[in-house]
Amino acid sequence: MAQIVSGFRAIFSYPAIYNLAQNLVGAEKARRILVRDYFPAECRYRMLDIGCGTAEILRHLPEQVDYAGFDASEAYIAQARKRFASRGTFRAEMVREATLDDTEPFDLILAFGLLHHLDDDEAGQLFAMASHALRPGGRLITVDPVYSIHQGSIARWIISKDRGQNIRTPEGYADLAHPHFPDIVVQERHDLLNIPYSHCILQCSGT
Repeated sequence: MAQIVSGFRAIFSYPAIYNLAQNLVGAEKARRILVRDYFPAECRYRMLDIGCGTAEILRHLPEQVDYAGFDASEAYIAQARKRFASRGTFRAEMVREATLDDTEPFDLILAFGLLHHLDDDEAGQLFAMASHALRPGGRLITVDPVYSIHQGSIARWIISKDRGQNIRTPEGYADLAHPHFPDIVVQERHDLLNIPYSHCILQCSGT
């Protein structure tokens, strides 16, 4: 099973609860750091957000960004459209069902907190889709919880309770990207949230 959506974790299917929980642990801080340290410096670029959730990242992006997002949750997409209808386009779609053949290439593709919800085949589909959807010189950025020898026991315990059931090591995430991207930068960060937590960030570039 790619993720657990039953029991207590079922409440995170509601956009308001999901956003509240995200804010409590410091997701706004993570988004600010991500945009500051990894996104293009210029204001005009085309961005695809895979697994966009309620598209809160838009609160940190310049108005000029040409944004498109999709997520498996129809409830999350409905919330994104309600709050950010003028800022981008949104689709409720699964990664394994998504097609981007009818879109212009993107400068930046983001998958924030998505890979650990996908099995290896689905993750491979994501990387393949992203590699074909990027323009030359474009970049895919993925951000996910990680099991690392550098993390503390509290961080590891919190991460083990995540809905996603495919949390990997840094090497595990990179191995998924290698068949599709020749240039991959792997980074661990332990400072994105307000709680003990560890993330793996992949920066993937094509030829």
